[in-house]
Amino acid sequence: MAARLTLEYRGGGFAGWARQPGRRTVQEELERALGILARVPVPTVVAGRTDAGVHAWAQVVSHAGDPLPARALNGLLPGDVAALSSSPALEGFDARRDATSRAYCYRVLARGERSAWEEGRALWHPRPLDHAALRAVAAALVGRHELTAFTPADTSHRHFGRTVLSAAWREAPGGVLEFWIEADAFLRHMIRILVGTMLEHARTGVDPAVFAALLDGCPRAEAGPTAPAHGLYFAGAGYGARVLD
Repeated sequence: MAARLTLEYRGGGFAGWARQPGRRTVQEELERALGILARVPVPTVVAGRTDAGVHAWAQVVSHAGDPLPARALNGLLPGDVAALSSSPALEGFDARRDATSRAYCYRVLARGERSAWEEGRALWHPRPLDHAALRAVAAALVGRHELTAFTPADTSHRHFGRTVLSAAWREAPGGVLEFWIEADAFLRHMIRILVGTMLEHARTGVDPAVFAALLDGCPRAEAGPTAPAHGLYFAGAGYGARVLD
């Protein structure tokens, strides 16, 4: 028997998803709660290993054994993590290995005044942005690219080709811009560097063709800054069907 969990969490109080000695992580909190309910250790596998400060709306987790009730889990989890559902899965289901795509959203508060409500939940960008330029550079992302410019130069990645299934900027209420992206897989810090680069280009009026040229294996130094973690959300994982369809 295998189980599939869907979680949401606020990333600000965590050193990321994965267990780390002496640091508070989502995995540690979840496995502690699962172990109390199951009365045995319950190792977990996650669809997307989020970094420190990154949030999740629909993180997918698998574990062996019977599914444990989401309500009972929530009684043991801290306030910044919640189980949304817990259900049976096919034997051998692996949330990471079986995922065919992953989707994220990066939120930008694009207005002159800061927001008390969006503190820690969106990147505040008070300077004017060219929305048409943002849409143009997002459209250039769709397809297969060599994305070495959008991950740290000091990396364990061996292959940098990724297929972006969809990418778009959308306007949300309250002056928030949302960058939605789904791909077969992501490089470390890829979305945050993409966002930092796109915002820089949209602020300074760089020709979108300059951004498109970065998608062909350029070095990291040619891309823009890394946007902070607190604007990024794991939005879901696809298993044979796309998340953002």
